[in-house]
Amino acid sequence: MRLTRPQRELDGLFLAVFTILIPFLTGGCAASHTTARGPSGAPEPAQVAAKQDLIARFRRQAESVTSLNASVTMILTAGSSYTGVIKQYHEIGGFLLAERPASIRVIGQAPIVGTNLFDMVSDGETFRIFIPSQHKFITGSANLERSSTKPIENLRPQHLTSVIFWTPIPDHTPVLMEEANDETSRYYVVTVVRPASSLASDREDWEIERRIWFDRSNLNVTRIETYEQGGQLASDVTLRGWDTFGTVKYPRQISLSRPDSDYQLQIGIKKATFNETIPADRFILAQPPGTELVNAGTAPEPSAPAERPEKKN
Repeated sequence: MRLTRPQRELDGLFLAVFTILIPFLTGGCAASHTTARGPSGAPEPAQVAAKQDLIARFRRQAESVTSLNASVTMILTAGSSYTGVIKQYHEIGGFLLAERPASIRVIGQAPIVGTNLFDMVSDGETFRIFIPSQHKFITGSANLERSSTKPIENLRPQHLTSVIFWTPIPDHTPVLMEEANDETSRYYVVTVVRPASSLASDREDWEIERRIWFDRSNLNVTRIETYEQGGQLASDVTLRGWDTFGTVKYPRQISLSRPDSDYQLQIGIKKATFNETIPADRFILAQPPGTELVNAGTAPEPSAPAERPEKKN
């Protein structure tokens, strides 16, 4: 399918959000190295918990966070092993503001000088992106998902909302539980299922909604896999470095992977405050004077047919 000119321009604008980061984020030639590790000690004793205990624990954690105001580091990796292209972007700084139910703002800043590279907001219905160096201001529906061959164009601010704010498991929802092990840890895995929406059969069928991994050494959540209808993996989030911020426990390292969009984003929390009221104007991103407005997802205007050249006798 051939893209129209407005669509090609829009794809290029999304690419600009991160191509302007390349001078700041790309490093020199990569060098492989080997790290020597001493013998590991005995694994920590595995705790025992029932399924309902884990569901209640997940609910308490989900309900403990209503807002987040944090200074962060960010690393974007575009591409994956199956595309054959992997691009690693070095760390940048920035700020992350979020408030339930769906307000979020992400600001990326250049190292050392601290100038804004991008500013993105979403209220769950629309998103807005300002790229200072390009004098572009982009806005569109939060439901707009443009699958691009350039993975870094697929990043959206609203992708982070469900990473920060968890949805408790509703009562009476079918839930399965299993144990899993790897080389270093033991886990409980809680699988939340829902009725499948397929119309291919009259019989009731089920599909996975979420898989939640608990580290049995401390019962902290270490991984959340979320699935779209039809069983497609929408996001895979890993959580590490759980710490205490006042009265709230929260991980310092968050890694978001979206396989269909073909990108991974690592977020490191440097400083954070939770559950404080964030003024509404902090989530307002107005178009700066003199910038070009781009409406994402709008129907392109019909173009006039090209004139045929006159035939010469």
